[in-house]
Amino acid sequence: MNTLHHHYQRALESFLNYMLIERNFSANTRESYQNDLERYLLFMQLSSRPLEVITNRHVEEFMGELFGIGLEASSIARNISAIRSFHKFLVLERALSTNPAENIHQPKKAQYLPSVLTVDETMRLLAAPQSVNPPGKYDLRDKAALELLYATGVRVSELINIRQQNLYLDAGFVRIFGKGSKERLVPVGSSAIGWVRQYQRELRLSLVQRNSDDYLFLNARGMKISRMALFTMVQKYAVLAGIEKNISPHTFRHTFATHLLEGGADLRAVQEMLGHRSIVTTQIYTHIDRSFIKEVHKTFHPRG
Repeated sequence: MNTLHHHYQRALESFLNYMLIERNFSANTRESYQNDLERYLLFMQLSSRPLEVITNRHVEEFMGELFGIGLEASSIARNISAIRSFHKFLVLERALSTNPAENIHQPKKAQYLPSVLTVDETMRLLAAPQSVNPPGKYDLRDKAALELLYATGVRVSELINIRQQNLYLDAGFVRIFGKGSKERLVPVGSSAIGWVRQYQRELRLSLVQRNSDDYLFLNARGMKISRMALFTMVQKYAVLAGIEKNISPHTFRHTFATHLLEGGADLRAVQEMLGHRSIVTTQIYTHIDRSFIKEVHKTFHPRG
């Protein structure tokens, strides 16, 4: 795991102690602030920016990364609050002369940001295919697809194009071909691995036709499932699970990222799993160790 340089760490510890003693922070708020600020400071560290040179533009750049991942409005607001309070404290302590986060604004309209499911809503949605009564022929396929969406955070187009030869389930990875044919290896937790294997064994074999190719998820005609079929599938199970939010398969992508980040996962590792490419990211990380990414997934993903 990446560690903070001692000058960042010292400043962070002083701030957290101040919040605990002077501001009477709860243990939960302190933990959230610590997660948010460690991620923020690691971002600045990887960009080789000491605290003294951080500007408003640098803070906005970091917030842009969080927006790009699809973090929900309340989490963005908390990140802003943590960063602003941290810099304000450093100004009070005369460690800095100005607060670069002072004019960063809270997101005003949550509706512009994607819906994100809570962990409880996600578990209810993932359980929905097994609660169909009477059971349907494709419940097992749907269960495996939903589990894989949540386990990997892949785009809709990436999921429907997964071939069996792209699965490295013994190693705990799936090979994804993203935008512009860029490929990446994404970790998969044990829950999704189990359901995908069960679907392959018990249902996929009966769906295969002569022209099926090697696609993992097949429809009644033995062809790869369509985007619309996946959309309809998610809507159907959302209703069954009693979820009132307006969601789509893409919701799983934002939920995947949010749950990892909320748990304290490293921003770079989450971006790598999502297949995001930003100029800043590319300058700093040309390669991330696969074992590190897998460890992040296992540690911070609720289904890890």
